[in-house]
Amino acid sequence: MEVGQVKVAEDKDFENLKYLLDNHTGWKLDYTKTTIKVWTKNVSNTNFKMVKVKAEFTDINAELLYDVLHDPEYRKVWDQHMIEAKDIGCLNPNNDVGYYSMSCPTPLGNRDFVLQRSWLDLGNEKYILNHSVYHCQHPPRQGFIRATSYLTGYLVRSYPNIPGCELGYISQTDPQGTLPPWLVNRVTQIFGPKLIKDLQKASRGYVSWKACHNPLYKPWHNPEQMVSPRIKLQECVRSPAELEYRSEEDAKLEATLIKHKKGKTKKEKNK
Repeated sequence: MEVGQVKVAEDKDFENLKYLLDNHTGWKLDYTKTTIKVWTKNVSNTNFKMVKVKAEFTDINAELLYDVLHDPEYRKVWDQHMIEAKDIGCLNPNNDVGYYSMSCPTPLGNRDFVLQRSWLDLGNEKYILNHSVYHCQHPPRQGFIRATSYLTGYLVRSYPNIPGCELGYISQTDPQGTLPPWLVNRVTQIFGPKLIKDLQKASRGYVSWKACHNPLYKPWHNPEQMVSPRIKLQECVRSPAELEYRSEEDAKLEATLIKHKKGKTKKEKNK
C-alpha cells in the first residue's frame, strides 16, 4: 500500500512482504553471524536503503513471538525507544491506525509516526505490516520529527516438526529531518541485529509477565476483545496544521539540537 492510503490490506500486500523476504535478487548481504543475517537494497527515488533481516529462534515458538510483537502493553516493557503508543481506531479486526513516538540518540531529534497496521495469521505463517498514513487529529507534534514508513513488516514462520521459528523483518523508512543518508543507512543496519536480540530477550520473559498482566486479553487473536473505535476514513487526511508543516521546521529542530550538543561538548572539554 502507498503512504497515506488507508484501506483493508489485501492478500497481495502480505504476498509482497513474503516475496521481499524470500527473494534475494538485488540484495546485498551486509551482516551474518550465527543465526542472524542482514541484507540491504537500493530503492529507486530515494537515498535510503531497504533493510531485510532474517533470524532463527531455536527456543521460541512462532505463537509466542507473534504475541510479543503484538502486545502493546508488553512493548512498553521491552521497547527502550518507545515514548508513546496509542490506538486511533480500527478498520476491521485485522487493520488499525495508531500513533507511535520514539526517542533517538542525542543529538538527533525524536521521531513519531502515524501508522496503519495490518496482520494475518495463517497458522504456520504469521504476518504484521505497517505503513505511514495521516490523521487530521494527529498532526506533527512540537519537539518531534514526523518520519515516514514506506513499508515495515514481520513474518513469523514455524519450523515443521521441530521447535523454534524463523523471523523475517523488512523496513524501508525515511526518518526525515536533516540526517545524511549514509548515517541513516548505517544506523539501520546496526538496528536490525539489535532488534532481534531485544525480541529474543523479550520473548523469554513474556510468559511470566503476561501471567500477571491480563493473561486472557489478546485482541489480535480474539477480535471480540477489541475496544478501539471504528476509524472514520474522512479523518485519515492531513490536518490544516500538517498542510502548513514544512520540512524546514525539521531541519531547524535537528540543527538546534546538534548545535546545542556540540556547544555542551565543547564546554565540557574546556573544564
